[in-house]
Amino acid sequence: MSELGTPRPRAGGPVPGPGLGSRRPAPGRWIAVAVVLLALNWLIFGSVSSGPPRATIAYTPLFLQQVRAGNVSEISSTDTGEIQGVFRAPVRVSGASATDFRTQVPSFADDGTLSEDLAKGDVTVNASAPDNGPGLIASLLLGFGPVLLLIAAFVWLSRRATSMMGGAGGPLAAFSRSRARRFGGGSAPTTFADVAGIDDAKEELAEIVDYLRRPERYRRLGGRVPRGVLLSGAPGTGKTLLARAVAGEAGVPFFSMSASEFVEMIVGVGASRVRDLFTEAKTAAPAIVFIDELDAIGRARSGGAFTGANDEREQTLNQILTEMDGFEAGTGVVVLAATNRAEILDPALLRPGRFDRRIAVQPPDIAGRRQILVVHTRSLPLAADVDLDALASATPGMVGADLANLANEAALLATRRDHDRVEQRDFTDALERVVLGAERKLLLTPEDRRRTAYHEAGHALVGMLTPGADPVRKISIIPRGHALGVTHAAPDGDRFNYDERSLQARIRAAIAGRAAEELVFGDLTTGAESDIVQLTGVAHAMVTRWGMSPVLGPVALDPDDSYPPLPGPASLSQDTLGEIEREVRRIVVSAHDDALELLRRERDRLDSLAAALLDHETLDQAAAYAAVRLEPPSRQPVRLAA
Repeated sequence: MSELGTPRPRAGGPVPGPGLGSRRPAPGRWIAVAVVLLALNWLIFGSVSSGPPRATIAYTPLFLQQVRAGNVSEISSTDTGEIQGVFRAPVRVSGASATDFRTQVPSFADDGTLSEDLAKGDVTVNASAPDNGPGLIASLLLGFGPVLLLIAAFVWLSRRATSMMGGAGGPLAAFSRSRARRFGGGSAPTTFADVAGIDDAKEELAEIVDYLRRPERYRRLGGRVPRGVLLSGAPGTGKTLLARAVAGEAGVPFFSMSASEFVEMIVGVGASRVRDLFTEAKTAAPAIVFIDELDAIGRARSGGAFTGANDEREQTLNQILTEMDGFEAGTGVVVLAATNRAEILDPALLRPGRFDRRIAVQPPDIAGRRQILVVHTRSLPLAADVDLDALASATPGMVGADLANLANEAALLATRRDHDRVEQRDFTDALERVVLGAERKLLLTPEDRRRTAYHEAGHALVGMLTPGADPVRKISIIPRGHALGVTHAAPDGDRFNYDERSLQARIRAAIAGRAAEELVFGDLTTGAESDIVQLTGVAHAMVTRWGMSPVLGPVALDPDDSYPPLPGPASLSQDTLGEIEREVRRIVVSAHDDALELLRRERDRLDSLAAALLDHETLDQAAAYAAVRLEPPSRQPVRLAA
């Protein structure tokens, strides 16, 4: 699913690039060949080895008994005293029948007595040498055969690999090919009709579409279309969908590949895949090459030496720079790239002639959110009470992916409730689930419920009475996610800039939960951990990033992921770090004291709101303001065209 909009169904899937479907020889075949050769060596050794297997028997009493009984037909002896022979009838030796045997004549044996017994038993004493084990050929096969077979197999595999590297369908050649997914011209499932809420970005890309459709129009006037277009923006804003929509509108082949797919452990593979990708695109021109998450390989290079993965990443980046700079005029190949962190990209990527045009894909405003909701709900059976304008107004800051998730959660809730259509209540409950978290089946003790109620009442009351704070929309002491209670505050409309007063109001409302616990219970708990982390981050940003400290002034002191990098803690003096800590503490402590004083003055309202929470567990905006005897802030409904 794309980030914005619902793509129309398409007839076919991705069209693989040339050579991507080549069949690779199975490595199991090579293993089978080696096993067969070793088995053949063992069979040959068994066939050429001399003599049958012989059983070892004792000289006395078994050997002498069999000689005197006339059951030994012939023997052979050696100078070491070993006797090998054959029984006339099989003899049981160690639980098995044996005909051929060997024994050792002790040095103290009486040779004369043995000779008489052999003569009486009609035993033939051979003059030939006894069986001394495998012969020369068998020994050579046993000792050197497996080694020779392994060497031969290694030579054969090396020659085969070398020949396959030069062939078009070899596995190593396919390994270095690009893994781009190709969508044929005219079959792409997405057009600009599927993209909503980011009209500014669509207008910027319309020129690219027009060039791919009618390139002669621009060549006639001497114009040159940008070779590369960089789409930057927060995750979920629709960058990938925009790129596919451009290909769908232009009706040209679309090659899509993630930047991380270029880089492998083997050095040089990434650069080879880049070359192969651009070769395919030029062959299919006019075409679009889309590289997603460009920052995976396009991060700014430094002057130091790199090895391993970093060296491979730099080689891949250098190859991309070379390919984009080497486009001949009129090749008809446009490179689109998407990233969430454009500020860390290498400057060589952003110079004219490569990524000439940079398009910021911003989160949608209220009108854009309504358009996105229309796109994502067009396949849902909506009830008559569904108000998309109200939903758009209640979702400030949400991007296309968030709104798609909201519509899906509403549809799932309606299904669980056996509704015939998706109702407004399903959307509002889904919004609570997405923003506040899913409810947990957690049984709180009466003391924990009371403390949680005062904690959330403190957040809400200070937010209601502090100028510049966002209006309170809902309060709940039902455990959700990792929190035991939630207070949801949101502005009436989109906010793109925050003044110092509103930031201080946010810190004051965040610390008010802890202040309410101090005021009512006289002690502290760990329940304010998340609040403290959030308000400390806001206060630190006010001092180090936004220049809102009268002591330090408008100086950027946060090392944020920007390029070139800003000064970080390692480059700051101890005096400056101390000033930062004191200023952050001053802002937080001042907000805490103000919140505590406000709650002390308005203790009756605090008790009333906490009691209402204990009775109802969840209060919407009207009920919350009524509990503290205040009028909710006026909210002008925004009606938007469909």
